[in-house]
Amino acid sequence: MTAELILILGGARSGKSSYAEKLAAELGQFVLYIATAEAGDAEMAARIAKHRRERPATWQTLEAPVGVGAALAQLDARPNVLLLDCLTLLVTNLLLAHEDKSPEEIDALVQAEVEAIVAAQRALQAPLVVVSNEVGLGLVPPYPLGRIYRDVLGRANQRLAAAADRVLFMVAGLPMVVKGAPPA
Repeated sequence: MTAELILILGGARSGKSSYAEKLAAELGQFVLYIATAEAGDAEMAARIAKHRRERPATWQTLEAPVGVGAALAQLDARPNVLLLDCLTLLVTNLLLAHEDKSPEEIDALVQAEVEAIVAAQRALQAPLVVVSNEVGLGLVPPYPLGRIYRDVLGRANQRLAAAADRVLFMVAGLPMVVKGAPPA
């Protein structure tokens, strides 16, 4: 098994997570699901609980709203597959934790996190499937924090796409190949 990096991009409700989970299951039995969501309200708590119930019993979960690269670097077990769902929320968590910093400082923090994730994946020599929202197709956010978020996540997506062996763009549940081999 190759330790390929696969980036799955798309809009909200485009089928990214479902496709990523299916792909991860095909890549190996011992999947480490890296969850970045935090339950900030009752609706999000219910979504998280639903996702937990729906994951296969053989999968392990690493809850890491920030510091994913560092958490992966400290793993004792060697998973067959890593599934990060999702970069979008990871960037949100970093942005909200550091919104008092300049856009350049926030961007540097996010880029350092992306680099740490890529380095950890290479050290683990396991395939990594990353889910992220494509933010470049919408309107320009009307407020500064939204524009910073769009810019920072867009650059993080670009960095991951450059490092990725495969990039897929999800549209209405269908994967479109942007980079690399088509899905089997």
